[in-house]
Amino acid sequence: MKHCAIFQTGGKTPNRFYRFRTFTIMLKITPINLDEANAFVEQHHRHHKRVPGAKFCVAVSQGDKVHGVAIIGRPVSRVIDDGWTLEVNRCCTDGTRNACSMLYSAAWRAAKAMGYTNLITYTLESEGGASLRGAGWHCVGKTKTAGRGWNTPSRPRVDTHPLQQKLKWEAV
Repeated sequence: MKHCAIFQTGGKTPNRFYRFRTFTIMLKITPINLDEANAFVEQHHRHHKRVPGAKFCVAVSQGDKVHGVAIIGRPVSRVIDDGWTLEVNRCCTDGTRNACSMLYSAAWRAAKAMGYTNLITYTLESEGGASLRGAGWHCVGKTKTAGRGWNTPSRPRVDTHPLQQKLKWEAV
């Protein structure tokens, strides 16, 4: 919450006083294209970079200022990619209160409206998951292995993301 000081005079009396009134930032869900969402992710995300593709993206904004984005696409795991499941590949905000929960809720509403039956995401174990719980998601378990990465002898890769066990979340 932000505070706004309002200077007022007390009627005809010369005494002046300050009254503080609190107000909240009015956020709303807006559409955003993948290029703009990826630019926001590159600027604000702690440990991930842009994604190569997506089914759709949503943003949370106040006027023209974007405070967060969610990029939703096919699941990274081919085992889970059954045609009825989508994954929130990136959820990124500038720290605005309740923005993450709004993005996760909007992503699930949009996925259901498109006919998908499941929406999942993964978080690091070190992340609390309060935004996901606030949006009504449930933790369904941990990944089987700590992040193995994409590096193999036949295909050398440099992993730039955290390689640790993750928590799997499902929208309900």
